[in-house]
Amino acid sequence: MNMPVNIQFYKNPKNRELSQTELDELARELDEIKQEVLDDLGEKDAKYIRRVYSTIRYSSIAGRALLFAGWFPPAWLLGTGLLGFAKIMENMELGHNVMHGQYDWMNDPKFDGPSYEWDIVGTADNWRQTHNYKHHTYTNIRGMDDDIGYGLVRLFPEQRWKPFYLFQPIYSIPFCLLFQWGVAIQNLELGKVWKGRKSKEQAKEEWRPMQKKIGKQLFKDYVFFPLIAGPAALPVLTGNMVANGIRNIWTFSIIFCGHFTKDVEVFPKSVLENESRGHWYMRQIRGSSNLTGSEAFHILTGHLSHQIEHHLYPDIPARRYRQMAPKVEAVCKKYGLNYNNASLFKQYGSVIKRIAKYAFPFKK
Repeated sequence: MNMPVNIQFYKNPKNRELSQTELDELARELDEIKQEVLDDLGEKDAKYIRRVYSTIRYSSIAGRALLFAGWFPPAWLLGTGLLGFAKIMENMELGHNVMHGQYDWMNDPKFDGPSYEWDIVGTADNWRQTHNYKHHTYTNIRGMDDDIGYGLVRLFPEQRWKPFYLFQPIYSIPFCLLFQWGVAIQNLELGKVWKGRKSKEQAKEEWRPMQKKIGKQLFKDYVFFPLIAGPAALPVLTGNMVANGIRNIWTFSIIFCGHFTKDVEVFPKSVLENESRGHWYMRQIRGSSNLTGSEAFHILTGHLSHQIEHHLYPDIPARRYRQMAPKVEAVCKKYGLNYNNASLFKQYGSVIKRIAKYAFPFKK
């Protein structure tokens, strides 16, 4: 049997508590939705991800080439925009999804989840540990899922309040602008080092591959390309910096809107005791939120605008979430579970309200 949610944790009244029989039926129906897609995977999915790869490659080349003429303002603007677009697509629709193993069945080294390395300062190996394993296994379980506020931001009343949270409305801004750096250092768990729960030697060992990756990224964007640009070194340098900033702001916004909106819940560790597959599915639904938008918008988010579907089916090619979403929503309605879906404007507004409200020691 499932352990009930501890009374000190918020229960969204929009969700109905399910019996074990209902949870088993929920799991069966959601598994059927997944199997339908698995049975249909094939060449059209392979062609899609190859087109994404080519789009990123040529957009990046065009953007960097235009930045070489960056002394001409329109060229700088277009080049920076194209490079920012390429970096967003590489992180969201290609890197994130490939590293989830969504395209391992292709047996193509370019789309191999365990070996893919992406274009940010954080290592892919760290991401596979903190995100693919910890976050997707222990989604929104306080004390288990490090993605709850990334150790920097209090977003739920269940998080213990600390005085430095008073400043989170201020430091959330540089955190957004420099989001790739937050992702990079997350796995170091510096808080545990400061508290003596993790040795400095272990932290140094974990730092070495990260140091190598950071050096590689900084050299590429801020040394190599500016140097070969010659007299256009400054436009190239600033263009790369702004493109990285554009990518950081976008990924921060999409990720926070998928995890920290008004109706999202967190859970105590007790839910893991004898947790059934149906309860795991229910936790994913209650701990996620979706974004409405056009097809182009969904692609730019890496289809993480369908965060509910992504949490339910992280290893399914994300392009399929759009066709799965109406079926998942129907199942949620059938079992009395809130299908949290709204515009980017509305969801982002609720995130900002959480950041402002829980900077103070509110308990509900």
